[in-house]
Formats: sequence, C-alpha cells, structure tokens
Amino acid sequence: MTTICLLGCGLMGTPMALRLLNHGFPLIAWNRTRSKADALTAHGARVADTPAAAAQDADIVITMLEHGGVVEDVLFNPALPGAALGLRPGSLVIDMSSILPEQAQSHAPKLSAQGVAYLDAPVSGGTLGAEAGTLAIMAGGKEADFERARPVLEALGRPVHVGPTGSGQLTKLANQMIVGITIGAVAEALLLAQKGGADPAKVRQALRGGFAESRILEVHGQRMVDEDFAKRGSLAIQLKDLRNALYTAGALDFQAPITEALTDLYAQAAEHGFADLDQSGLYRELQRRQNSGQ
Repeated sequence: MTTICLLGCGLMGTPMALRLLNHGFPLIAWNRTRSKADALTAHGARVADTPAAAAQDADIVITMLEHGGVVEDVLFNPALPGAALGLRPGSLVIDMSSILPEQAQSHAPKLSAQGVAYLDAPVSGGTLGAEAGTLAIMAGGKEADFERARPVLEALGRPVHVGPTGSGQLTKLANQMIVGITIGAVAEALLLAQKGGADPAKVRQALRGGFAESRILEVHGQRMVDEDFAKRGSLAIQLKDLRNALYTAGALDFQAPITEALTDLYAQAAEHGFADLDQSGLYRELQRRQNSGQ
C-alpha cells in the first residue's frame, strides 16, 4: 500500500487525513503545532517531529498549508528541516495548498533535480467536502504523475488533470474568483430582499432550482440566513486567493474588474474585523454598510 505523508493538519488537512486513513493508506503526519497532528494517532497515523522526518518513508507527500510562503518553507527550509531533505528519489509531492501558479512552477524543477515528481492539485469544497470525500481537485503536472496519484486523490474527491505544472493553481484561482464574486452577489441580493420586507429564508428557497441556483446559494446562502459565520473557510483566505488572482491576472496582462471590486470589498471586511469569519461573513460587511448608511 502507498505510504502517504501529510504536511499540514488544519481545518482541511485533518478531515483529508481521516479520509486517507479510512481508505487504508498508511499515514505519517506533521504539523507545526504538533497537537493537531497528535490527534490523528488515535486513528492510526504516525506523527513525525519534522517535515524531513515525515517525508523520508513516504511514497507520496501531500501538503495542505496556508499559503505559498509556508509551502516554500515546509518543503525547502533547511532549518526546519524541510521535507526536501527527507524525500526519496522516485517519490511524488502533491501540493494541495492554494498558492500562486508561479510558485508551483518554481517548486517543480527544484524537486525534479532530486528525482522527485510534482503535482499542484489545490481543492475546492471546504471542510464539508473534505469530510465527505467530495472535493473538486484540480491537478497540474505530468499526466503520468497524475495517474499515479489518482487512487489517492479519488479517496479525497473528484480529481481532474487540467494541464501542465501551475495549471491546477490557475484553475483554483478561477474557482476562487467565482466563489468570491458569487458570495458577494448572494449576500447583496438577500440583504436587498430583506430591506424591501421579504423573508430572506423564503427568498433563498424561491431561488433554488432556478438560474440563480448554485452551491454558494445553497450552502453560504443558508449561513447568511442563519447568520452563522463560524469559520469553515475563512474570509482572510478568500481575500488572499482573490489577491493572488489579481496578481496573476496582472502578470498575464488580463483585466479583471469584477474580481478587483470584490477584492476591495473583502479587504474592507477584513479591516472592519471580519477576517476570522467564514467567507460568507462578507454578508456582515454589506450589512454594516446598510446600517451605517455607507
């Protein structure tokens, strides 16, 4: 059986680890806050002290980390020591974090020089998708490496090979543009309905199944109706991803005015204290504007 190393046992990494363990994969876990990795030992995982130690016995190393800078550190920082110091030739790194395409494109040749293959395979579906094994997985890299990884990725969700290295991250940016913009549209529409005297819960119900139907209306719309903004995927991470999308758009000389407008709105939400809410907490910023007359 393929032995897997998981680097990052946070909101997404932990349910993904449990999925892999439940599918019978031997798992070695590492997390900077060790207690989060230790919680997996009751389910059969082994915990390592460093990324390098975690990677040394693994066939496949999965990273699920906060952003590209952290991925760079965990993979390559000799002071940790990073996973690259423990990777075996012939192993495969699958970066399932959300980072810039250019960062993925810089990691691949560094690992290739060690005889290690690489896929960038970020995900969408949040903690609910991680728990259910229904994540949308967007993989960039060599097709042969994708096929090698397929049994592991299929334990986590629905993997699709979208192109060469960096394409997975580019697809995730496209996903986050759609998610971020749609959350804004749903929040604004429900607040408008409420302002005019309609019941937001009934408005959401009426819209379901029509052309406005979406996973965002279904899940995030319900959170807005319930005013339940406990963090599943944070507003701060959504803002980070939108900024990455704008950065990448700029590098491609591509104009993205809708994304730019929503990025500004998420930034203002963060400034007003909503950064640690679920990304559907953008509703709070729009609600604040209505209440303050801005």
